Amino acid sequence: MENLGKMKILVTGTTGFVGSNLLRRITESGNKNIHIFTRKSSNLWRIRDIIDKVNVHTVDLTDKRQVEDSISGIKPEIIFHCAIYGGYPFQADQDQTIKTNFMGTVNLLEASVKQGFKAFINTGSSSEYGIKGKSMEETDFPDPINVYGVTKLASTHYCRMISIKYRLPVVTLRLFSPYGYYEESTRLIPYLITSMFKNKEIKLGSPHAVRDFVFIEDVVDAFIKSTNMIDKVEPGTILNVGNGIDTKIIDVFAALKEIIGYQGEFAVQGIPRDSDETEVWRANIEKANKVLDWYPQYKLNDGLTKTVRWFTDKISFYE
Repeated sequence: MENLGKMKILVTGTTGFVGSNLLRRITESGNKNIHIFTRKSSNLWRIRDIIDKVNVHTVDLTDKRQVEDSISGIKPEIIFHCAIYGGYPFQADQDQTIKTNFMGTVNLLEASVKQGFKAFINTGSSSEYGIKGKSMEETDFPDPINVYGVTKLASTHYCRMISIKYRLPVVTLRLFSPYGYYEESTRLIPYLITSMFKNKEIKLGSPHAVRDFVFIEDVVDAFIKSTNMIDKVEPGTILNVGNGIDTKIIDVFAALKEIIGYQGEFAVQGIPRDSDETEVWRANIEKANKVLDWYPQYKLNDGLTKTVRWFTDKISFYE
């Protein structure tokens, strides 16, 4: 595929963690034809310093007519769909989760199909799998345990159905646990880093819970490679994006403690989530390696070190 620096690109969800990091990578190309969707209520803190490099459209993905009109006007060649709702505990509106994750995806893809495109990259989630006793593979039976996982799975299936039916270049990247720059303050790693910086007491609800942590730079690489390789990827392909290793929360705490030089310990406090009970939560990433020639470049300690350095300069964002 042509260089992204010459393509007309649309990115949704750019005020969120993953979308903002993807947008930053894309703007480095100097492309003047980058478009983003934001809502009237969107908090732009993650992208405020680069907002003048992109074309901003106020669009609610749940409004079908609004989405159609915007896509008709932009005619994007590449669509990166990163918008989600319900991924954080404070996003508890079930109706909004369904509308944003499923109907928002339906509206965006349908409008894009009418205009035509060269690549549509959908953002999936490991929550689509539910609890497994082994590495999660794309061929596993999906069995989500919450509404968020159900809506993400429905979106993935819809994208796959449309892609296969019409032979369209649509790929879903199932992200595991991205971490890094601009992550939400309530997430584990930002919480640990900011607490350690301020020498505060740390409370962990499930210190022995496991997750597959993947550094944000590796995640962004997967998005970029998906577009670069789109001509060689089968329509409707689903790909895991993780490190392939599950790590206990207590081990993340220990790694950050050493990197930062924190002297305290943690207290166990809180109610474990259902997903915290499993002893395995990791991606099988062989398919992404084979299809995209993608493999994570950062081991956990290296990614955490870069994240801590970033937080050192950007701590004001979290105060």
